[in-house]
Amino acid sequence: MFEGIRAQIRHTKEADPAARSAFEIIVLYPHMKALFFYRIAHFFYKIHLYFLARLTSNIARWWVGIEIHPGATIGKGLLIDHGMGVVIGETAVVGDYCTIYHQVTLGGTGKEHCKRHPTLEDHVMVGAGAKVLGNITIGSHAKVGSNAVVTKDVAPYTSVVGIPAKEVKKREA
Repeated sequence: MFEGIRAQIRHTKEADPAARSAFEIIVLYPHMKALFFYRIAHFFYKIHLYFLARLTSNIARWWVGIEIHPGATIGKGLLIDHGMGVVIGETAVVGDYCTIYHQVTLGGTGKEHCKRHPTLEDHVMVGAGAKVLGNITIGSHAKVGSNAVVTKDVAPYTSVVGIPAKEVKKREA
């Protein structure tokens, strides 16, 4: 757990020019609180204490406005910048060192009891207001533009924008 916190602080300091110190990040950045509560809720979820998991998750959502389902899988170093209105669904997977901006939804399609939310591989950036929907994969180092609606896989090192999202740039690895 502490390695995860250190990774979050490190990534926040690297990615956010407004971040001045580890103390400031821990005390004042909402994503730190949301991810702290998520880790507790996820622990309860894994040992099948679903009510406690959801209760813990709801406390975090009420406090900081970021909703992370306790069943989601979150890697180390996640930065949720500004954060208000972010929703991460139950079967979503977020890789290491991703950046998600405010009003982003990693949402499901359908009501099946299977994988129905997106997977973000490592170092993905999702812009403000973007909706990434369904059991799709956003490849490593990909970028999703603000307000994009993504319903299909995105290749690694690719940027997508628009409704529906379309590829605008492919970078070399």
